[in-house]
Amino acid sequence: MAQANVFQTHSTSGYPQHRSEPQARGHDRLIYWFHYRMGRIRVLPDQVANKIAAGEVVERPASVVKELLENALDAGSMILSVEIESGGRRLIRVADDGCGMLRDDALLAFERHATSKLRDVKDLLSIATLGFRGEALPSIASVSRLLLETRSGEEATGTRIEIAGGKILRCDEVALAPGTSVTVRDLFFNVPARKKFLRSDQTESAHVASLVTHYSLAHPDKTFRLATGANELLAVTPVATLRERVFQVFGGRTLDELVELGTQERELELPPPYVPPSEAIAEFRKEPEEPSTKIFRLMGFVSRPQVQKGNRNSIFIFVNGRLIRDRLLLHAISFAYHNLMPGGAYPFALLFLECDCDEVDVNVHPSKTEVRFRHQSFVHDFVRDVIRERLIETRPAPAFSPAASAQQPAAHMPYSEFSQMIENEEPIENQAPPESAPAPEPEPDSDLDRPLPAFALRPPAGPALRLDFGGAAIALATEPAPAPKLRVPETHAAFPADALPLSDASLGALSDLRPLGQIHESFVIAAGRDGLWIIDQHVAHERILFERVLKQRTAGNVETQRLLMPLIVQLTPGQQIEYARIAGELNAIGFETEPFGNRTIAVTAAPAAIGTADLEKVLAEILETAEAELRGVSLEDIRRSMAASIACQAAIKINTRLDHAKMEWLLRALAATDYPMSCPHGRPIALRYSTREILKAFHRI
Repeated sequence: MAQANVFQTHSTSGYPQHRSEPQARGHDRLIYWFHYRMGRIRVLPDQVANKIAAGEVVERPASVVKELLENALDAGSMILSVEIESGGRRLIRVADDGCGMLRDDALLAFERHATSKLRDVKDLLSIATLGFRGEALPSIASVSRLLLETRSGEEATGTRIEIAGGKILRCDEVALAPGTSVTVRDLFFNVPARKKFLRSDQTESAHVASLVTHYSLAHPDKTFRLATGANELLAVTPVATLRERVFQVFGGRTLDELVELGTQERELELPPPYVPPSEAIAEFRKEPEEPSTKIFRLMGFVSRPQVQKGNRNSIFIFVNGRLIRDRLLLHAISFAYHNLMPGGAYPFALLFLECDCDEVDVNVHPSKTEVRFRHQSFVHDFVRDVIRERLIETRPAPAFSPAASAQQPAAHMPYSEFSQMIENEEPIENQAPPESAPAPEPEPDSDLDRPLPAFALRPPAGPALRLDFGGAAIALATEPAPAPKLRVPETHAAFPADALPLSDASLGALSDLRPLGQIHESFVIAAGRDGLWIIDQHVAHERILFERVLKQRTAGNVETQRLLMPLIVQLTPGQQIEYARIAGELNAIGFETEPFGNRTIAVTAAPAAIGTADLEKVLAEILETAEAELRGVSLEDIRRSMAASIACQAAIKINTRLDHAKMEWLLRALAATDYPMSCPHGRPIALRYSTREILKAFHRI
């Protein structure tokens, strides 16, 4: 007889019991299925899913402003207004005059993954809009109290929708102007843990101001307004060119420090598509087609090498109008300024890269702030070469700092409470003394050390005049009459306008300078048609030798000198590792070295530019370069580091007297270099005091 199937259950005592399968049917079998066979994975409710999505999309108030601004720009808005309170915690309002939404679309917009910008999966390969996922509005509404007011031009009335914590409270039909207004109140009111991670109101406002400033630069044909409470941080109107928008936001002083790239293009020729072997004969018989190409376009502004920032906050990058923070492009910008800026310094850059939408993938980051290029090496080299070549072409010269010009408050908002506190405190030396009589000198260690308030006695106001006699007022001479203004003699006439140079400051004028002398036997003073120049003789010679060493290394004809006696150099264990890795490059740049015992090398020849006394110091400087700095960098970086060390030790030192012929040679040789702006370590070489500034100082213009 076949044995009956045994079905295991559990009694109330917790011990398993064995029953036959017919006995386990019914209610016991149902209890067993739900308690012991049901899976642990379940579908989350929409409210929980929206809060999880909000954690990725809504990081801080600036994230809300970003999503709403991008929606407004996609709607074709020409006027965009942003208002915040308490750094965006209490209130965020973004209003625009775009196309608006129909009533049904406005309700559907708060469903997850509801969007008007995608139809099928093929659209993900060529996204031309700023938003496309359909996650922003439901994510924001799930963690705030949101009010949407919108009206499409196709409808006579608008729609007002109020949502709190992801739940729709009301939907009314109201009279509105065309466009959309989204008001977000009490951000993270139902997620206290996220609210604790927000920074101070000043910091959050600075992030919002930076974001709106970025998008105003990317769209100079639109009106942008940003206000926090009663203070207006940004207000720009439509202009024709990007240069005018930079002037609106940052002012004339910043604009003078920038180099315009113009519009630069480069074509990428794509390889032919893959053809299977079975179709190769048929494809061979066809007429050859023109190779397909992709065009990449770059425009914008970069700063002179002398404009050095302490962080990357002044680097603005846009790809097809989208604000991004891409490591590839950041590295390309830093590499373009290699050996033109010191380590840890960053330039100002405002770059706009345009390419076909299928050449860049924007669907790689939750907040859409990162992208991935299909041809990364090409894009990196394109951006690097354009910036580097433009700096070589213009050779911007640093000038003495002029007076600051007006700029938008949002352009210089601090990013921390400490920096704002420093800005608010007026230096003691700048505080004007009171107009009253000076107070007597206080005794030391007394309470009189504290500044005293200024008092002024004023007579009480007299009664109002009852009669007007119509006569002329009698002027009481309380102050001496001003001295008559003397006529300016002809010898003090204004400087001829046609004698002022019209071209921008460029180091191309170095070859025309006339040396006048030295200051402290360290700085060369030279005169030119465009002003007075001061040249640091050490860093100027350092730049000349640096480029000479690199060119000789490339041509393979480095000038070397044989040593009468080999120089024995002791190495540390770390230096021994470095030497084994770069020994070949050392020989190529002019050093002839060979191992000489344990942790010892013998130097038999060295570059001709280095004196014998400095030889061991140069080798130590090259070998003591931290392993972390050389590991992972290219061979070109190692080569430049060696050339910089050789040039620094071989260059003319400060406190060295130069005759007129040597100063002239120094200026001519510096003018012949590719990068006369700064030394290999990033320090400026020359300063120019322009003729216009000199004339202003002497009141000639």
